[in-house]
Amino acid sequence: MNRLFKMAVSIILILLGIAALYVGGNMLYGTLTDYKPAPSEQVEIKNPVSRQPSGSVFTFLIWNIGYSALGDKEDFFFDGGKMVRPSKQRVEENLRGITGTIAAHADADFILLQEVDVSSKRSHCINELEAIAKALPHHAYSYARNYLVDYIPSPLDKPWDAYGKVDAGLATYSRYQPVEAMRYSLPGEFGWPKKVFWLDRCLLVFRCHVSNGKQLVVVNQHLEAYDEGGIKKQQMDFMKGLLLKEFEQGNYVIAGGDWNQCPPGFDYQHFGKDEDGSCKQLNVPADYIPGWRWAFDSNTPSNRKLAAPYEKGKTFVTLIDFYLVSPNVTLLEVKGVNLDFRNSDHQPVWMKVKLE
Repeated sequence: MNRLFKMAVSIILILLGIAALYVGGNMLYGTLTDYKPAPSEQVEIKNPVSRQPSGSVFTFLIWNIGYSALGDKEDFFFDGGKMVRPSKQRVEENLRGITGTIAAHADADFILLQEVDVSSKRSHCINELEAIAKALPHHAYSYARNYLVDYIPSPLDKPWDAYGKVDAGLATYSRYQPVEAMRYSLPGEFGWPKKVFWLDRCLLVFRCHVSNGKQLVVVNQHLEAYDEGGIKKQQMDFMKGLLLKEFEQGNYVIAGGDWNQCPPGFDYQHFGKDEDGSCKQLNVPADYIPGWRWAFDSNTPSNRKLAAPYEKGKTFVTLIDFYLVSPNVTLLEVKGVNLDFRNSDHQPVWMKVKLE
């Protein structure tokens, strides 16, 4: 009996040692290979086009595509669900739906996408950036990486099913040739070791000359989701400085994307009750940039929660994807594109504006 006990203890100690080595080794490797982007850098403009802005009316589409792996049949382990990644067939099915929707809106002058994977295990290493580019052959485009980790060991209790490599970011597609595309790193980060395996949030800024000699500045952004507001505030303050500087220089400024918070004064339970209080969203402060216009469709939810697959009328939905436009831009129309979250946990939002 004593011998069996010693053997059991030895086996347990060996298993604990292997677990500690796995976790510790990943922490060390992640720290040594941590992605550290520059504060600002030019990014490549692919598929250059000859078209230049000529009028004053422009259309936009924003969409967090959920890396083609968070459609209506999926949940997500990090948000209370169980799934780490769907099958490759399901990712391909979601991507076909996403590219089809984007192709149907190919007349949009600017298409701003978030959570676009280039080479990630969670989406079976499918290059979504290029797949979408094929659906938009007449658009120039750029990519700003905001998530690059060689290996994410989560969930730790399932090392055989770990999240793995992630290479993802923001993508902006434009019918007009931009004079510049820039990536700006956003401030704020979690403590070690979480920051090693987390996103490096950024802005992707397109700059186009318009016919009156000014510039149209288009800002694609995806702000922090999993904080109590402190990191998000740092990112919002940084973006505010950039937006105001551009406007003060006489430019037209439009920012759009996934804010991971509701517009000022918008009730996050507008579309239905948050029964257990687990889905509460912050609001953008009402005095964020006085005189600027928030553009959103209060009739169409833009985000659903991922604790379980989507069930219409049951799954909690809210609105966190929208635009902010400078005072010299007139909002003509904004509408959400209701897809019942078929291929992403977010829905597109279309907008038409006029430059004054």
